[in-house]
Amino acid sequence: MRRSKRPRDEAAHVVPSFYAQPKFLTRPRLREWWTVLHPPYTVLHLSLVTIGACLAGPVNMARLAVTLVAFLLAVGVGAHSLDELHGRPLKTSIPTRELIIASCISIGGAVALGVVGMILVSPYLAIFIFVGALIAIGYNLELFHGRLHTGTVLVFGWGAFPVLTAYFAQHADLGVASFFAAAFGALITRIQRQLSSPARDLRRRTDSVEGVMVRADGTTVPLSRQTMLEPLEGALKTLCWSGVAIAMALAYLQLRH
Repeated sequence: MRRSKRPRDEAAHVVPSFYAQPKFLTRPRLREWWTVLHPPYTVLHLSLVTIGACLAGPVNMARLAVTLVAFLLAVGVGAHSLDELHGRPLKTSIPTRELIIASCISIGGAVALGVVGMILVSPYLAIFIFVGALIAIGYNLELFHGRLHTGTVLVFGWGAFPVLTAYFAQHADLGVASFFAAAFGALITRIQRQLSSPARDLRRRTDSVEGVMVRADGTTVPLSRQTMLEPLEGALKTLCWSGVAIAMALAYLQLRH
């Protein structure tokens, strides 16, 4: 006799991401801003910054803190605000004016912190400031006919670039280890994209999923949007926490020294 699992209700309201509209925030506007900031991916991004800074010692914790704030502003707030401004993929009701102000202040603040770094660390940080601002603005607004809105730019800009920038901000140089770590950042960002793209398609562009998976033993499992999302988003959550774990381990080792 074949057994089957009952699929979850496909008619239930589907939010644009697994972290969207959290219940612990009671005010609707705060929920929307939380969604726009993409907390799990922002934390993963900041983990890569920490990994880059802590690859070699000694580590100046004040520089690390400033680098983290700069990337939080540029990517966590600025780039994500521009992304929502361009096409409203998260379908929030945040006024356009607020998104523009948030992106200008945050990216401007990140650039200002970078200028301070140029004075205290190295004038060559100007290269990183220019590239970072170009990626944050060009990718999310799809400037230059979308030439910067590619998977390659995403993997480099969100994965490799923060590792290299954080390393340079600490040592005013780029060691061999920084390029291997940058490759790790690029690969982990590529994995994130490979998982998040189909998950995003299921949540934002799919009305329903119909079908049945027949196992080798004859049992059947009805397919639904939720059964397809669970392994994808479960892996995304694990991936984000993995980045945090490695970053915390490196930071702890540097603090001990």
